[in-house]
Amino acid sequence: MELTLDELRVLTGWAADCASRALPLYESRVPSDPRPREAISAASEFASGAPRTKLLRTVAWAALEAAGSAPDPVAAAAARAAVGAAGAAYLHPLESPHQVKHIVGPAQQSTLAHELAGGDAEAEIGWALGHAPPAVRDILRRFPEGKPGRTRLGELHRRLESALRA
Repeated sequence: MELTLDELRVLTGWAADCASRALPLYESRVPSDPRPREAISAASEFASGAPRTKLLRTVAWAALEAAGSAPDPVAAAAARAAVGAAGAAYLHPLESPHQVKHIVGPAQQSTLAHELAGGDAEAEIGWALGHAPPAVRDILRRFPEGKPGRTRLGELHRRLESALRA
């Protein structure tokens, strides 16, 4: 299986857009921490044509640290959406169900953050699906079905994956 740089850019752009929707939830809880914003910004820059450099990995790891030190589950999920956005640029072209988590993860985590904050999960899923470029759907269809687990996060994964594959 191959993934072109252009395909990775489209996927990363969508992932950054999804993560951006949860960023205000993080920043309202941890206003002095720029790490998730930096991860989303680097992902957006890559999607717009910037080179794929070590910076993407660096900001993804930093956003993961932010998720780990987040004061509540809402902030943690929002930061994990940012991790996924920066990491999307490095999706591995391996026929593995694990890779599907990297495709749907930013939308999944953003939806969870909104839901935990009292928002409408259905609206977030609808937004993510409505804004997914055809290339995202094409990329996902090349991978085997994911194995999302039995948690609420797993349910969100299943809903996003099945709708994107349809």
